[in-house]
Amino acid sequence: MDSSSTPCKLLLCGKSSAENEIAKSLMNNNTLKLPDNVEISTLSHSEILDEPQQNEESFSLSRFMNSLSTNLFGRLLIWSPLLPSTHDLVSNNFGELPIGTVCIADVQYKGRGRSKNVWESPAGCLMFSFTIQMEDGQVVPLLQYVVSLAVTEAIKDLCDKNGLPHIDVRIKWPNDLYLNGVKVGGILCTSTYRSKKFNISAGIGLNVDNEKPTTCLNAVLRELAGAACALRREDIVAAFLNKFEKLYDLFINGGFQTLEELYYKTWLHSGQRVIIQEKNENQVVENVVTIQGLTPSGYLLAIGEDNQMCELHPDGNR
Repeated sequence: MDSSSTPCKLLLCGKSSAENEIAKSLMNNNTLKLPDNVEISTLSHSEILDEPQQNEESFSLSRFMNSLSTNLFGRLLIWSPLLPSTHDLVSNNFGELPIGTVCIADVQYKGRGRSKNVWESPAGCLMFSFTIQMEDGQVVPLLQYVVSLAVTEAIKDLCDKNGLPHIDVRIKWPNDLYLNGVKVGGILCTSTYRSKKFNISAGIGLNVDNEKPTTCLNAVLRELAGAACALRREDIVAAFLNKFEKLYDLFINGGFQTLEELYYKTWLHSGQRVIIQEKNENQVVENVVTIQGLTPSGYLLAIGEDNQMCELHPDGNR
């Protein structure tokens, strides 16, 4: 799908009057840009209020804001019905946006995952990116684990709040989300270093109401509780940001060890036995190791059958 010739419509909305003033300034000054000179048209909060909702599937800005209880994250929202990539928008405009700004798209046609993989982004998928700023480069690689954990915990909270069956979304290291053995989501965090700070764009893709290319949360929920049960995208992203802000504070103030126990309860790998390949004098030797947890730098910690500890790195695709 090539929609680069179509202007991208951006709706800007703030949680308070302060964020709405920022939204108006961004619009009036024509501040926001996209790669490849993609044309943008923007609407401010007051213009959004005058626009009727298109249908039940439309993203409800008021519902999102009413569900949001953060002090920082998500308080300025950029929403688009069609966008090349939410990640590109926040990354390319990082210096112009308040930290914590979130961008959400109904459909994106240049979504991406790790290692330049393409992330399919059909209607019904929740796709959003937001901005974070950190000073300690040693813990930046661990941020993707905090994001992943916030997604799974937010879904649990929503199910509990609405009296729905528990949807067991699990974390597949380093940055995938799985449900019933099938991938339903992924995390992408990218960063640049400027003025002694790391500017991080965190992107999330989650299959909420699209059964292709794999499966989705609502398909599993309907199997468990009937056709009337469904989660809405705006509720999920608001619950995520509420949860992420709390977990992020714990992470920054106490380190990832404050979240490790919960993370290990949620991931797929405790005690998992895997085969690793090593070169030994031009021969490939296979060894079986058992995953123990994470190293301080965020890689997998495993123990071999000889009781030797080793550190496992991702292969770039899984």
